[in-house]
Amino acid sequence: MKDDEPSLLDPARLKALAHPMRRLMLRHLNVHGPATSTTLGDLLGAKTGTTSYHLRQLEKHGFIEEIPERSTGRERWWRRSEGPKDLRLPTADQLPEEDRPVLAEFQRMGMDEDRELFERFPAAYHRDPDWAKASRGMGRMTKEEFDEFFEAYIALLLKYSRSAAVSYT
Repeated sequence: MKDDEPSLLDPARLKALAHPMRRLMLRHLNVHGPATSTTLGDLLGAKTGTTSYHLRQLEKHGFIEEIPERSTGRERWWRRSEGPKDLRLPTADQLPEEDRPVLAEFQRMGMDEDRELFERFPAAYHRDPDWAKASRGMGRMTKEEFDEFFEAYIALLLKYSRSAAVSYT
């Protein structure tokens, strides 16, 4: 499978992402780049053993990887994996009954994160309107047109997204 092809999250990977600390860690690695378990522990107010455990779970499911050339002794550096960038959620009917609550929790956590971003938007716009842009619009379309619109939206995200290691100057 190519990196830009959609990849459906299986129940085990979905469970790995449905943990609040893992989501925060993954977001930090995605936005700020590589970090150690100690760095993440300091940022999240967690013990290094706790962050190490969660990092190993993210690694086990292919979301992050160790940076061997940067790791020394007990200090291990982690970065976001280059795996598939277009991860899609399964629908409830694609999951066994026992895994459906995990999907619901994953979606609830995502909505909380989106709400937080939405609430922070006015301050970000005030600080730097060149980097905080928004638009609202309504459109009427068929199911087929909506599917096409969604695929075009994802293609644009993939085209213009960069890893945290890339400078944005």
